[in-house]
Amino acid sequence: MKLFIWVHDRTFHSWSMMNEPSLHEAMYSRAAAVVVAESEQAAIDLLLLKDSGWRREDLERLRPQVIEGKTAQVVYSHIQ
Repeated sequence: MKLFIWVHDRTFHSWSMMNEPSLHEAMYSRAAAVVVAESEQAAIDLLLLKDSGWRREDLERLRPQVIEGKTAQVVYSHIQ
């Protein structure tokens, strides 16, 4: 199994960024999703089953960080 991590920040989003991905239908400033699955497509499917507000096409555009649990490592660190 692999760990798939999507993180997207829209804090400074503006109309000039028309092609920027929007990972969720909600008006968010920061979106994060962490899913354990065999493949990226399986991870997206699981995420959509849990909450249909996630947008498949933009999750596919914004490549997730993929972690295989074979070595010790930092999975996620956040400073805001």
